Amino acid sequence: MEDPVPAHVTAPQVVLPAHKVTTDEILEDIRTRHHDHPRLPVILRAIGNCGVQTRHFTRPLDSPTVAGEADVHERTAAAFQDSLVMATEAATHAITAAGLTPDQVDVIVTSHATGWAVPNLDVHLVHALGLRPTTRRIPMTTLACAGGVQSLIRAADQIAARPDTVVLVVVTETLSTSYNHADTTVPSMIYKALFADSAAATVVTSQPIGPGLRIDDTFEYWLPDSLDRYQGRLDATGMHFDSDRRAPAAAGQAVPAVLDWIGGHTMLDWAVIHPGSPGIIHDVSTAVGLDDIDAHHSYTSLADNGNLGGAAVLDVLARTHTTPPHDGAQGLMVAFGPGFTTAAVRGTWTTCP
Repeated sequence: MEDPVPAHVTAPQVVLPAHKVTTDEILEDIRTRHHDHPRLPVILRAIGNCGVQTRHFTRPLDSPTVAGEADVHERTAAAFQDSLVMATEAATHAITAAGLTPDQVDVIVTSHATGWAVPNLDVHLVHALGLRPTTRRIPMTTLACAGGVQSLIRAADQIAARPDTVVLVVVTETLSTSYNHADTTVPSMIYKALFADSAAATVVTSQPIGPGLRIDDTFEYWLPDSLDRYQGRLDATGMHFDSDRRAPAAAGQAVPAVLDWIGGHTMLDWAVIHPGSPGIIHDVSTAVGLDDIDAHHSYTSLADNGNLGGAAVLDVLARTHTTPPHDGAQGLMVAFGPGFTTAAVRGTWTTCP
């Protein structure tokens, strides 16, 4: 059997929007809007422990589509438009950083779960970036936090099928659209402080363009009977993100399947773990034989930027480039999404083309 064609991932380019919001500002907003909430002390304490210090929104905290009274149409239209702007910028940076031009891109893989549009992000980016009309498109719209790793998996599939292919991966989320004061459950209050906006993009090829991740294997998993752990919901007031009481344990319940897939490849040197919460980062790093120091890029991504949804792991991977593992170091990238789904890649760090 022939060895599989490797898929090499360039350093991701991350775009953060202009409006930086501190946790103190969100705490004050919640105190003002929900001063009579019966569990306000619990909510404020949980937000203080969620691991996020700052995050970036595409629009001010007091704007109609964030903390204001905009309806579902205005919120979703704004979220898609803002996601497209960030995605275009991130993709442009990724193409340029790879030393390529838009006409050299053969495939574009996109992921986003906020906003709504037909045609979707993939077609808008073909137009905005000036890609060839024959560019193959793989659009994904409901993966949320798993979208970054899932997009790399689809890119690796394309490389395996057509080794000369240049794949552009673009992931963008305007999660501030779910900052909705109609939601008053304790989890939804925490999500107000946890989620943020961004876009990230990278180029995937069969030959390395620079140092970084080489994808050696990929894994996808759905935790049985977990459809309601995390889920999105639309109503007249906008997009909402819901979870049940079993949700915090879902990542831990999925990790055994990841470990079984890794099998003999348990001696890992590094990991890119989706920064969904401090607990997720700690539990996954411990399970794969690493510690909090090994996972520090996930923790700092969460503290600086909040949970960026599908783009989060690409932000962590970009940070990994600042203190790269040694050549040949074995690592894992893993993220979890609504459903409850897991997407992972096992890879090798390469330091030179």
